[in-house]
Amino acid sequence: MAWSRVIGAVAGLVLLVAPVPAAAQTQKAGPPPVTVPALSNWAPGEGSYAFARSTRIVARDQESREVAGTLADDLRAAGRGTVPVVRDVAPRTGDIVVDVDPSAARLGAEGYELRAGARLTITGRTDTGAFYGTRTLLQLLAQGDRVPAGRTVDVPEYKERGVGVCACYVHISTEWLENLVRDMAYQKLNQLLLELKVKSEAHPEANTWGYYTKDEIRRIVALGEKYHVEIIPEINSPGHMDPWIENRPDLQLTDSDGVKQPSRLDVTQQAAFDYYTSLIDEYAQVFPATSWHMGADEYMLGSDFAKYPQVLAYARQKYGADATPQDAFIDFVNRVHAYAATKGKKLRIWNDGLTGANTVPVTAGTTVEHWLNVAVKPSELIAQGYPVMNASYSLYLVRGGFHSDTKGLYDQSWDPRGFEGEKLTSRTGITGAKISLWPDNGRGETENEVAVLLDPALRHIAQATWGSPHPDATYAEFTARARAVGHAPGWRDLTRVPLADGTYTFRGGGVTRDLQVARTPDGYVTLKSATSGRCLETRSGKLTLNVPLEPGSAVTEETCAASNTLQRWVPVPAPGGYELVNAITRMAVHVTDDGHLVQYPPDQRTPAVWQVTAR
Repeated sequence: MAWSRVIGAVAGLVLLVAPVPAAAQTQKAGPPPVTVPALSNWAPGEGSYAFARSTRIVARDQESREVAGTLADDLRAAGRGTVPVVRDVAPRTGDIVVDVDPSAARLGAEGYELRAGARLTITGRTDTGAFYGTRTLLQLLAQGDRVPAGRTVDVPEYKERGVGVCACYVHISTEWLENLVRDMAYQKLNQLLLELKVKSEAHPEANTWGYYTKDEIRRIVALGEKYHVEIIPEINSPGHMDPWIENRPDLQLTDSDGVKQPSRLDVTQQAAFDYYTSLIDEYAQVFPATSWHMGADEYMLGSDFAKYPQVLAYARQKYGADATPQDAFIDFVNRVHAYAATKGKKLRIWNDGLTGANTVPVTAGTTVEHWLNVAVKPSELIAQGYPVMNASYSLYLVRGGFHSDTKGLYDQSWDPRGFEGEKLTSRTGITGAKISLWPDNGRGETENEVAVLLDPALRHIAQATWGSPHPDATYAEFTARARAVGHAPGWRDLTRVPLADGTYTFRGGGVTRDLQVARTPDGYVTLKSATSGRCLETRSGKLTLNVPLEPGSAVTEETCAASNTLQRWVPVPAPGGYELVNAITRMAVHVTDDGHLVQYPPDQRTPAVWQVTAR
């Protein structure tokens, strides 16, 4: 790693490390303690730091106290008991000292210094830097009560270290997202980009399933703020807009045959722009992020501009006879950029819409997330002054499809300079990198299965964006490093099933069913009728990405199939019994007045509470 060489994301800035004390110089240098990301400039000392029942967290000032409070919360969640946070006291043996020192310029915006000896001291120039020092401490204490004496200065290579999640069609549980935020922070990742739908008050016609309530988003954002993970929202536009405009044909782009296109927003209409910016305003109520991601990818996926002559006419009317249809698309991007700027937000877009067929440039300052190899290369974008993030397709995990080859990337010493179609030699202009989780076949894998697949990719992107991409000689050694530090304090095992395998009588909503409960390998249950021998499943209604997302669609008994993820259920404890939530749709079973089982979002219909007794 190179935190001794680089401050933040600024390439080439040399960090001078203070001389190692003579006592440490006489000691034979040992390997750094095990962390993810790994420490590279560890200067060993004599002895060790010991965490004990008498340990206190000494906070130097108010900023330090907030970091110390979070550390105390996490120590308690990790089973370390209640560790008091104190101020204005002299530290003693066994104490943890947290200090925010604005004069420590060498640490940059996110770096920290950690010194372990009779007591352990963490110093950051900012509260974020100090916070990351506490993540290192938690990882060390996850391996035992003692930390070897020594010192490190740990500064990230890249400013943006992220994960992108598309919950834009198929719902992802808030519990899963909260686990992700905790594990991201634990490994010093700082940016979660969420493409999702927030339940709209301004546009209730758009509230088909897949949305999150504003209170749910507020809880996730609050967790992100506590753990220094900025959560940036995305509403993909002007393509992939069908979750928002399927019930708004007046805003859909119409092709030359007069056919409405539910996935394409009509960029030639002022009403379409007003609609989209009203969503920005509504999202701002729950997302305080300083960025707005508008997607801007695949607008003409499966078609081309020739099918929409009105787009070319709009571009020429606005930009002259030499304008192209692509200019109308870029015009929409730039107008959103300008609007977002009035709200204090910087714009982010995907790169594939930048084909070079435009005469109108994208507004300066727009961050381009490069995922696909198209005509305009990352080096050209950087030369034109655009901040570029590496969101390479090789870093994707597609639910039920392509999975990133983390071992292959590690063995190749991949780092954020390695884009699709181009490998750069300099970090200049590259903001960082992210992995992306996509739901293309939403029923292909359950959330718990995705979590297992995600874990090594998460550790790898943390390593490659913070420091050296190859701290261990083999991938097996790197994965052993990850196992040693484990998950973040407060991370919940979502594979635990509260019902033992067996046959039970379920009573709820005036309905009684005798069901055989069997745990699945990924931590859900199947519910097999003791009468028919068939399994409960939701399959009716409108399918999106192979998933029945329509509220009110039936829950029926179907032929059991071990591979059918729509037959997997989550028994959620509730007062008086359990609610039954589908593992894929995340909708709960509701019993209608005539005794039928249907699925609904819990804010639309009250889930049935099932009293469960063993037979």
